[in-house]
Amino acid sequence: MKELETFRRFAGSVQIAHHIPGRIRFKLGAIELDAEGKAMLADARRFQGALDTLPGVKAIRLNLLARSCTVEYDPAVIPQKAWPDLLAGVDSPEAGALIRIVAEKYAEIANA
Repeated sequence: MKELETFRRFAGSVQIAHHIPGRIRFKLGAIELDAEGKAMLADARRFQGALDTLPGVKAIRLNLLARSCTVEYDPAVIPQKAWPDLLAGVDSPEAGALIRIVAEKYAEIANA
């Protein structure tokens, strides 16, 4: 699943800057503008488009200049604990729920 692989590549350079139920802001690490960095920026935009269609995601605002990404989500669909657990690599039911949402959406897109 390309989107999940892209997410995993970014996860090491992403930190949670602020999180309240229904809204999370991530701070993205510095990206050098070499060939790999440019590919990561392209992936970030593509990943934003993929996340924007996920059930439970209401809106995504990506600000590459500020190295920030804000996600508004429905905590009834995506548990609040899913985000920090997923970034930390914690195998929790909440992180699993978010991974299932991503996997189901990917399967839907792949089979369309």
